[in-house]
Amino acid sequence: MTSPAIADLSKIGEEAAKLASSREEEKIASAYVKPEDRVLDPDLISKTLLERIPNPTGWRLVVLPYRGKGKTEGGVYLPDQVVEENQVATQVGYVLKVGPLAYKDPEKFDGPWCEEKDWVMFARYAGSRFKIDGGEVRILNDDEVLATISDPEDILHM
Repeated sequence: MTSPAIADLSKIGEEAAKLASSREEEKIASAYVKPEDRVLDPDLISKTLLERIPNPTGWRLVVLPYRGKGKTEGGVYLPDQVVEENQVATQVGYVLKVGPLAYKDPEKFDGPWCEEKDWVMFARYAGSRFKIDGGEVRILNDDEVLATISDPEDILHM
């Protein structure tokens, strides 16, 4: 027979395991479909994950860079280092958040160039990079967006 204290400790352990499991599911890495594909699926980004990502100030945007596939058309798996280097040099990303002053300057813009949940192109090394929850995120100025696109796979990464 187990004592009540041991039973309470096992319940605490179970709750901690559930919490750790839910936090693991809310990491940025969980927004990518399969590790071998490494394709971003924006529908997999949870609301709690979005709440933890910093809110951009002023005219800035928070963008999640697109990771190319981890496997070639011929079935060859690319090493993680190659995939990570491609992500650093990527030119395509998904807009997670838009700052309150983005695209508000009437001398520069006649309307927003992009909105939250748009795929955008930007210069290869544009913006400030930081890591959060196992993934890289970029903060770009509003005028660093070069174009909006419908599918990131349409853009060849070089």
